[in-house]
Amino acid sequence: MAKTLGKNKWALFLLILLGLVLGSFIGYLLRKVEFLSWLDYGIDFSIGASDGGDTISIDLGALAVHFGIRLRITIASVLGSLASILIYKKL
Repeated sequence: MAKTLGKNKWALFLLILLGLVLGSFIGYLLRKVEFLSWLDYGIDFSIGASDGGDTISIDLGALAVHFGIRLRITIASVLGSLASILIYKKL
């Protein structure tokens, strides 16, 4: 049997990630434009302090691990990810 080529799940994941990043960037650039400032409205999720100052640390003597992550979801990033899903479906 011949293996059929389907759409790649990794391509979808990377397109959604690209849509999130580009959407956040566009929202950040438009935050000072009065009628488009709503695109930068969002919420932060973080492990550690949301300002980036504190991280979770594990110090085992010979090995020290510092971990922190912050995810900011804005309206523009959601729109960017939806646009990337539509682009993926058109491919």
